[in-house]
Amino acid sequence: MKTTYVFHNDPGHAWLAVKRAELKRLGILDKISGCSYQNGNTVYLEEDCDASLFLDAKEKADEKVTKEQVRESYKEYTPIRTYERFRS
Repeated sequence: MKTTYVFHNDPGHAWLAVKRAELKRLGILDKISGCSYQNGNTVYLEEDCDASLFLDAKEKADEKVTKEQVRESYKEYTPIRTYERFRS
């Protein structure tokens, strides 16, 4: 069964929600920038750099993420901006 990822959008930015354990498994946890956020075991990868880093790592691991695995979620005011900044 393939994982479904949520791509959260607000009027100014977007983040891809990924479990911290998956970032660690892919060996990129220490490469995620402080532009991403975290809440519990979920990391909200900043759309421009960190989400791309994740998708590239998935492809290199022969686990390419398909469009069918990504669900879009738009909110005018997302709580993601209130979450803690990412730190590994």
